[in-house]
Parts: sequence; C-alpha cells; structure tokens
Amino acid sequence: MDSSPELLDYDSPDDNGCKNETPEEKIGVFLKQWESKVRPYIEMIDYLRQIGIEKELALPSIAVVGDQSSGKSSVLEALSGVALPRGSGIVTRCPLELKLRKLKAGASWTAVISYGDVQETFTDPSKVESYVRKAQNVLAGDGVGICDDLISLQITSPDVCDLTLIDLPGITRVPVKGQPEDIGDQIKRLILKFIKKKETINLVVVPCNVDIATTEALQMAQGVDPDGSRTLAILTKPDLVDKGAEADVLQIIQGKIVNLKKGFIIVRCRGQSDINENISLAEATKMEADFFRNHIHFSHLLNEEKVTTLCLANRLTKELVGHIRASLPTLTQQIQILLSSVRMEMRKYSDGPPLEPERMGPFLSKKIQEFCDHVSELSRTGECGEKNVYSLMRPVFKNWEMHMRDSKESFTNAVREMTEDYEAHRGRELITFSDYCVFEMLIQKHVNNLKTPALETLKIIRGIVQSEFQLLCELCFLNYPHLRLMILGQIDEIQLKQETKVEKRILEYISMEKLIYTQDPIFTRQMVNFKFVEQRQEYESVALDTGENSTSPNNCAVFDTRKLTPEKLIIYFEIVYQRLADIVPMVIQLFILKEAAVMLRTESMDLRNGADVSKLLSEDSEAGRKRTELYQRMERLRQAHERISINL
Repeated sequence: MDSSPELLDYDSPDDNGCKNETPEEKIGVFLKQWESKVRPYIEMIDYLRQIGIEKELALPSIAVVGDQSSGKSSVLEALSGVALPRGSGIVTRCPLELKLRKLKAGASWTAVISYGDVQETFTDPSKVESYVRKAQNVLAGDGVGICDDLISLQITSPDVCDLTLIDLPGITRVPVKGQPEDIGDQIKRLILKFIKKKETINLVVVPCNVDIATTEALQMAQGVDPDGSRTLAILTKPDLVDKGAEADVLQIIQGKIVNLKKGFIIVRCRGQSDINENISLAEATKMEADFFRNHIHFSHLLNEEKVTTLCLANRLTKELVGHIRASLPTLTQQIQILLSSVRMEMRKYSDGPPLEPERMGPFLSKKIQEFCDHVSELSRTGECGEKNVYSLMRPVFKNWEMHMRDSKESFTNAVREMTEDYEAHRGRELITFSDYCVFEMLIQKHVNNLKTPALETLKIIRGIVQSEFQLLCELCFLNYPHLRLMILGQIDEIQLKQETKVEKRILEYISMEKLIYTQDPIFTRQMVNFKFVEQRQEYESVALDTGENSTSPNNCAVFDTRKLTPEKLIIYFEIVYQRLADIVPMVIQLFILKEAAVMLRTESMDLRNGADVSKLLSEDSEAGRKRTELYQRMERLRQAHERISINL
C-alpha cells in the first residue's frame, strides 16, 4: 500500500533526526495535524473488536512475527513505553493484542488487561510484565506451553501513539524441557492463523546480523504474501553488525536482497545490558537517535524515515490507518452478505414466546392456528414440504389397482379350470342345470383373498399421511418440545383410531362382495352381447321346459339356469374389480386423510383450553440457544455496519 500524504506529511528533513523537530515536537505535530484523521479509524476497529465482529470476519490488523531472540519484545517495548515479558525460550505464549491510545499531555497512564472472563485495570507501568505473565499462565498453564486465546492489553498514555499490534509467539525449532516435541509446529500454526489473513499487515522482526533470506519468520510471511504487498520488515540490533557488513544491510534496506513493497526500517532498542544498567525507555530512544545520527553508514537513512522507533511508530500508524481505509468497502460488503445470510437463517427460528403471561395464551393460539391451517391445506391440496401428499399416495393406490387387475387374470384361469372339471364330472343332471353354489364359492374365495393386499394398502397410506402430519408438527413447533410432543401424540391416536375404522369398513366391503349381486346395466348389456338369446334357444331344444321366463334373465340367477360359460363369471368379476379398485382408495382417503385432518384440527385447538401454557411454550434449549446466537450475530453485524458507515 502506498504511503498516503493525506495522512502524514512532515517538513523537510535535516541532520538533527528523523525530521527538523525534536522527538517530542514531532509527536506534538503529528497529534495536532492528524489526530482527527487517524484516531477515528483506530477507534472504529477497536469498537468492532469490542463487539466481537471478529467472530464473523477478519479485521485489519498488524501482526508482529519473529524468530526467538530477534528483538521482537524490545521493539514492542519501545513502541508501548512499558516493559513486556522477555527472556530466553518462549516468552510470548499467547497472542497479545497491544492497543496503544494517545492521551493529551498531563493525563495519567492507565492500562486494562482482558482475557477470558477476566478484566483488570491498573495504573502502574512497572506491573505490565507481571500482569501479562499471569494472564499467560491462566490461559496456557504454568510452564512453557502456548495457547491460541487472545490477551488484550490496552495502554492509554500521553507518551504513546495510536496503534494496535498483535504480538505472536517467537518461532522456535528445538523444544526445551517441558515443551512438547511438536512445539515448533504448534507455534507456526498459531502464527499462520493470523498472518494468512489478507486483512493483516505482517510486521516481521529480523536481526541485522543474520542472513535475512534464511530467517523463518520472513519465509513464513513470504509464503502467505508472496508479492510482499502487506509485509513490513524491521531490522533490529544494528549495533551488532560486523564491521564491513554494513553494505549488506544497506542492500537489504534498498530491497535488493528481498523485495517488500512496504520496505524495511532499522531500529535500535534497549538490550539486556541496557536494562541491567537501568537505562529508561526515554533515554534509550535518545540513544537510538544519536546512534543513527552518528553512524557513518546509516545516518542518511534518518532523512529517508527508514530508521528509529519514532519513525517506525509513525509509519505503522499510517500503514494501519491506510489499510483500514482501503478495507472499508470490502468490510461493508462482507457485513451485508453476512447480514442477509443471518436473516435468512433466522426465518427458521421464528420469534420466541413472549415473557408476559398475559401474552402467552394468544401466542399459543396463534401457533396452533397456524398449524391447523397447514393441516387443512394439506388435506385440501396435499401441499406439504417439497412433495404433494397425493403424489405420494397415488403410486400406492395404483399398486392396489394393478393387484386387482392381476387377480382378474388369475380368477379367469380358475373359472376355466373349474368349468372343465365340472363338465368332466357332471352326473345325470342336464347341461342346462348347473350348480350355482360352486361358482358362488369360487367368487367368494377369490374376493376373500383381496383382504390382505387391501389392508396392506391401508397401512402404507396411513404411514404416508401420518408422516406428513408429523412433518407439519415438527416444522410448526420446532422450538417447543412439550407442545410438539402433545400434538404428535394426538396424531398417533387419531391415525390409530382411523385405521381401525377403515379396516372395519374394508372388511365390510369385501364381505358384501361375497353376496354376488349387481344391478349394473353394463353387465346386462354385456350378457346380451354374448348372444344370450341365441344360446338360450339352442339350449331349449334339448332341455326340459322349466316354466320360467327365460327371456328376462335375473341378475342373481344368471349362473344357475343357463349354459355354463366362463365369460359370464369373468364379466361379473369385472364389476367386483371396478367397485373395489375405487372404493378402497376412497374410503382410505376419506378417513385417514380428510376426516383425520378435521379431528386433528379440533383436538389441537382444544389444547388452548386449560393447558399449562408456559410449559407448552417452553423452548428447546438448542433452539433457544441458536436463536440467541443468531440474534447476537445480527446485532453485531448491524452495529458494525452502522459504525463503518460513519467512516466511509
């Protein structure tokens, strides 16, 4: 990202330091000219972090990365003005969010440390190290382990700049006593979690006296930011550069060794020997400026703003604010997308029940009424979910009809076999006198065999309808387990009752079919089509005169006074086939779906009378938790959108 002259624009440099003014004067100029432009962006990001928006999306930030003993802690000390934990081995064991907030001159120094559910305020700068170590021990345990949980340390003081940094554990390769064997991999995973985000500026700390191209911290940064567009490198310990190697450092600064678009800055911070000699941070800052001013190889870098902690602080502030400004359109778009997604998901979880007892009854009535309306619509149109209940029942009824059709063929074969057997064993009776009871028994036996498939059809349809009713109940009372359980119980009872009723009706219809009776005019016409009259005249030429009116066949006696013809029985079974093929599906639909829907509606509405309303409306814990979570997410996103809109 290019430097924005709109944010920072100092006077022409001279030989007295980073700029014409003294360090104190420079900070004053910075505050006067740019506080109104810098502070709002820093505070906006702080506000977004405070409301927890990072649970939804990544925010612009600066992550500090470095190998162990790279001088990372010293850089942060110089920027914050306080002593942070330092020493050998892993010092930073948890990500440390360091928030620096500039106060007007004369204001008192204050710090607030937050981690987990703990938040403590203190006013003694010398206690920062102990508070941070205590927080790390709470989160990562006593010892040398690490933890992903964030520690937030906010320092407000007249002597700091507005800046937020995230300090990450130093990269290590060899575990020490008490550390797991994969401690190096754990640290790398933690670092990558932060630096891989495109919203993060990676601040890589590298000592001047090592081969920069081989440092693991820079290699990790290059792995996630190959073009170096969001990586800024800090070179530390320039006083330890071997004599004659200064030219190599200058080549690094000029980007000839590693090309980083944000470039390099050299700083000289307090070392352990300085601390042992009780050199204060203020004195160390002055010593740093003198070091570069008097350095034969690095003094010209003062004019280019590529050395000193002061220049680093100004540069980081400018980079962070510029990064925030550039990210705002993307942040706004991401928030809008997330808001739409959350609102859509919340539709699955309607508003919870009212807390006021006087409003619970009407709310319960409304929920039950909505369910009953869905039940009525299901009965009327079949609509429920993605499929129509009638489309689910239709194949089952079709199978019943196909079974009837197949039974007609088997009946035909049985009639022909029986007729042939009858003719073969006929005794002295004339052929005009056939045994009607034999054929009646054949039809009755065949009709009786239809019981099982008819009742199987009933059970399948009951399962389909009951499942659809249950689905409606689950959808309408998703968050109310007690109410849902009661309605499901009603559905089971009603379906069982209706199934028993339909089973009785089906058995009655099948029993009626054993009567062998019809007044169907089609049947009569079909008899005529068989040239019944001509056949009768042929029979009468050899038959005894019975004295009956043979020109007007009786529907019930057609089998016992005429010549044996299987076609007549087959024609009659067609009547049976047509009647049962229709009547079974019709009676099932009437009682299992239509009447059951009416009964369910009535019984559900009765729940409103004398019920424990508060119990019926008590929510499922998971559903309540999910609704609360979605509501909180929506509130965070809404607040974030409002705050960002102010800065756009």
